[in-house]
Amino acid sequence: MRRRKFITLFGGAAAWPLAARAQQAGRTYRLGCLLPLPHNALIAFFDELRRRGFIEGQNLTVEYREYGLHVGLISQYAAELVNARVDVITTGGNAGVRAAQQATKTIPILAISDDLLGSGFVDSLARPTGNITGVSIFATELDGKRQEVLIEAVPGLRRMAALADTNTTADAKLNALQEAARARDIELSIHRIAKGDEIVAAIDMAKASGATALNVLASALLSANRQLIVDRAAALRLAAMYQWPEIAEEGGFIAYGPRLIHLYRDLLPRQLVQLLRGTKVADIPAEQPTKFELVINLKTANAMGVTVPAALVARADKVVE
Repeated sequence: MRRRKFITLFGGAAAWPLAARAQQAGRTYRLGCLLPLPHNALIAFFDELRRRGFIEGQNLTVEYREYGLHVGLISQYAAELVNARVDVITTGGNAGVRAAQQATKTIPILAISDDLLGSGFVDSLARPTGNITGVSIFATELDGKRQEVLIEAVPGLRRMAALADTNTTADAKLNALQEAARARDIELSIHRIAKGDEIVAAIDMAKASGATALNVLASALLSANRQLIVDRAAALRLAAMYQWPEIAEEGGFIAYGPRLIHLYRDLLPRQLVQLLRGTKVADIPAEQPTKFELVINLKTANAMGVTVPAALVARADKVVE
């Protein structure tokens, strides 16, 4: 889909003072965005770009493609951005990074990825030698931590499920999750999806398997369909764990990970500005988030009849009541 769908989210924000001394006078920079779906964090992203002197409609043009509900078109969208001759492509999720990487070896790609190094997108976090840098978010490592927290959050849990994106989570990681659950005397069933229209059936199958808790594994596709997942999990009374703290604030049961707002406001704009100003990819180290938040929605827990242990509630960074 085209970019105008989300531009209105931030188009009315007050303009920041110009900080354009390092921009080339009279030049219009072109940014390509290949992202799962618009999110409120993008407001902060473009506000920060304004503060740094890159203002849409003045010296910045944005070409936007959202692929979250159209994964089958992702390669086409990436090619369109390359044909638009953008200066930088910013993308999120392994599928997005892979599509951008296949579309160009020369245009700098600024990526949010589950694991930039482990997925082979960069050969070094400190000094990437290809055309990709960005933020690596520990996603697969945190999936295991989220499983531990979810087990603690649902006392007496004996059967749980994981919702996995086949384009993101490797079988070895899924096997490790099952072994970790088995060590806790808990049966874990894995329910794989490859596109959005498979999600509801997978959640229904998880419930039919006897699971009373659901670990929604890290994935741009699953994040793009977060409201669908939150609603379905609530309808089936499945206590679900999510990767972004914001999702628990939006009605999900529990979430643990870095905040999207931190990635899009504090990390990506700084790297993007460097790329737009001509810094080589190799001179922009890939970064990793340093703060992770646990958010528990007790309102959702109460609606599901789940009593979250007081000790876990006390450790939460935020509790929604």
